[in-house]
Amino acid sequence: MIRLGERICGRESFTAKALGLLPAYNVYRKTYTLLRESQRWSREELAAYQAQALSRLLDHAYRNVPYYRRVFQERGLVPEDIRTPDDLVLLPFLTKEIVQANLPDLKARNYPESAFEYVTTGGSTGIPVGFYYEKGVSRAREWAFMKTQWDRVGYRFTDRCVVLRGYIVGSARDGVFWKKTLCGRWLLMSSHHMTEETLPAYIDRIKRFKPRFIQGYPSTAVILARHMREHGIEPFPTVKAVLCGSENLYPWQRDLLEEVFGCRVFSWYGNSEQTVLAGECEESTHYHIFPEYGIVELIGRDGRPVEGPGAMGEVVATNLTNFVCPLIRYRTMDLATAAGRGCSCGRNYPVLERVEGRVQDFIVTGKGELLSGIAMNIDTNAFDNVKQFQFYQMKVGEVILNIVRKPTFSKQDAEYLYREVSRSCGDDVLITIRYVDNIPLTARGKYRYFVQDLPIHFSEREGGGVEHVSSDLLA
Repeated sequence: MIRLGERICGRESFTAKALGLLPAYNVYRKTYTLLRESQRWSREELAAYQAQALSRLLDHAYRNVPYYRRVFQERGLVPEDIRTPDDLVLLPFLTKEIVQANLPDLKARNYPESAFEYVTTGGSTGIPVGFYYEKGVSRAREWAFMKTQWDRVGYRFTDRCVVLRGYIVGSARDGVFWKKTLCGRWLLMSSHHMTEETLPAYIDRIKRFKPRFIQGYPSTAVILARHMREHGIEPFPTVKAVLCGSENLYPWQRDLLEEVFGCRVFSWYGNSEQTVLAGECEESTHYHIFPEYGIVELIGRDGRPVEGPGAMGEVVATNLTNFVCPLIRYRTMDLATAAGRGCSCGRNYPVLERVEGRVQDFIVTGKGELLSGIAMNIDTNAFDNVKQFQFYQMKVGEVILNIVRKPTFSKQDAEYLYREVSRSCGDDVLITIRYVDNIPLTARGKYRYFVQDLPIHFSEREGGGVEHVSSDLLA
């Protein structure tokens, strides 16, 4: 997204001609124009669009993608047998393991090799996956969707934006940990150098930059926010919203960010595979799924669609735009909860009440139940003298809480922290506090609050579930 964004200047135009990016610009403009119109379509119009897009995708996959040709033939199907999204149940799920084992056969044969851009996920679910974007197209289209989402909170290309994501910028030698990009509109700030010693310089630079938005990983923005709260620093007066993505946004993080920055926190949900994209709107914190982007199913433990509001299922998604490497009924290993009704904003998009997080972000209790970090109150005042924390699980029903102590951390803090975390986790989880010097970021600069080393599966077909994990875990 940002690779393309770095070449964006002006109001809503690329310096495309000067940089030779006219094809990407055309893709962006065509997609953005569609989304500006389709967000006001009726349910019937959106359903008709999805059905037509799905038909095109399946016909292409059958004709040009060896893996899907084989899948259709093994089941005695032809693309015409799948007329609506509901008919996708005729096709099998596509897992990360299947993608790894069949990637050459997932490449469309009617594209030249120059059209393929190889991409990998960060492996936050425990299984890194390689796949392909369409070079010069996929990222341009993605940016059009992101711009449409950010329009909801008033973002414009002319706005200044501080970016707190996984970047390594500058060095300790010169004490400068940021750089301008996107024609000076964005200030990229290093997430790898944010310490008690350097954060005052970060804050001073943000004040002088006068951004209208802060965009970042929730965990990175929280580092800045906690420092500001602890030192009584006032909100940045120019910031109108905090744009959070690429990680799960926990309720305690939202509360902290809104308190410290004094503005709306806007969150979105997506993945590197570009199979699903959803975001909040002007009026609610529910996630509005883009039907133009892909088809989303919530699948329960039995492998069937979940029914009713409040039901939790695994996100299974079909991208409608990536023809070089189609991912159909892709198991994301993310869990989400369905919303009970549409949104008052007027968009007739399907809506998720909340995204529960990666399967690997759940704690397995002694009874084999899965405990979501969303439901845990893990940033009470018991953490006031804790610099960093992370839950780590190797055994069912047992969790190690790694903490980096502040100089003021005391024995009383340890006892209080133990009581509060034990209460949050319940009687079926044994908590052990372990003191560490630091908690490293991931290779992509993310800060993980949960590290799960157990082979958790959500579906019964894989031997596990929400209420009971696989038998090999309990042996």
